[in-house]
Amino acid sequence: MPKVGMEEERKTSIIMATIKAIHEKGYAATTMADIAKNAGVSTGLPHHYFGSKAAVFNATMSFLLTDLSKQSRKRLLKTKTPMERIDAIIHTNFSDEQFQPSVISAWFAFYVVARTEPGTRRLLQIYHRRLISNLTAEYHRVTDRETAITAAEGTAAMIDGLWLQCVLTTNRPDGSPATMLVQDYVKKCFDSFETTETTQ
Repeated sequence: MPKVGMEEERKTSIIMATIKAIHEKGYAATTMADIAKNAGVSTGLPHHYFGSKAAVFNATMSFLLTDLSKQSRKRLLKTKTPMERIDAIIHTNFSDEQFQPSVISAWFAFYVVARTEPGTRRLLQIYHRRLISNLTAEYHRVTDRETAITAAEGTAAMIDGLWLQCVLTTNRPDGSPATMLVQDYVKKCFDSFETTETTQ
């Protein structure tokens, strides 16, 4: 009989192998055989566990999204104020972990595949909704909901846009400048909330 936990270990191994294969060959050129070879398993095992390349990729992105969420929660434990919590979210998205070459390749593929693959598009939509929801919750602690949503959508757009800019314009992506730009935007949002309150 297989050892307890063996299936999850194999699935994780296949997911990590998928990230490696996409980094080496790109999503379109990657085959299930490439993934199996990287994972050191039989060609049929990825099919057995996931069914298709699209399903393996979606499982891979779910894995990366879960990891991103864990990193965020860890940082949030050390915060107290809404601005500190938003700052933790920003730092998570621009952390060194998110700028690993293989992770960058996977995220690029995520955006591209989401255009044509419904399952992948749903994952991307969930990610965006969750990011905006988390940001809205913090902004809403100090302003009305409509204003909070607008600020959250702007912050999320800056996070995504600056991350893409970072990885597209340099061979050595560094999240520090992008982090400061988003922080400046957030500070201006909070300052505007205070100004609105004093003029009412």
